[in-house]
Amino acid sequence: MQEALAEAEAAAAHADVPIGAVLVHEDEVIARGHNRREIDQDPTAHAELLALRTGARHLGSWRLTGCTLYVTLEPCVMCAGALVLARLERVVFAADDPKAGAVGALYDVPRDPRLNHNVEVVRGVQAGEASSLLKAFFAARREPHRGA
Repeated sequence: MQEALAEAEAAAAHADVPIGAVLVHEDEVIARGHNRREIDQDPTAHAELLALRTGARHLGSWRLTGCTLYVTLEPCVMCAGALVLARLERVVFAADDPKAGAVGALYDVPRDPRLNHNVEVVRGVQAGEASSLLKAFFAARREPHRGA
């Protein structure tokens, strides 16, 4: 999760919401991603999707069986759906997202028994650190601009 937090800081460095993701296969980091929606002007440039795409290229398969995704914020509906479609084994996330989370907050897409694949979920790993990054980012955006 520490590496995912570093990715989140990279997103904040270019004024994107600080969310980071790291994909691991057989104890090896095979992909990383951080939010790039603002810099790429792409609504789908979420940390999770970028890491999944890179990981699939690395493995030469869209099936990410045996992989674990570490992400700093509970995935949204789009990203949670991608976890299922990628046949991911496990997702580990830090902070809950009560406004848009689809891994237990609003929905539970990865564990929905009606779907053809379910993903193991581990929540709350280093939640305090991830929450602090997000709170600081949004507090800075709300501050009035000062200067001449």
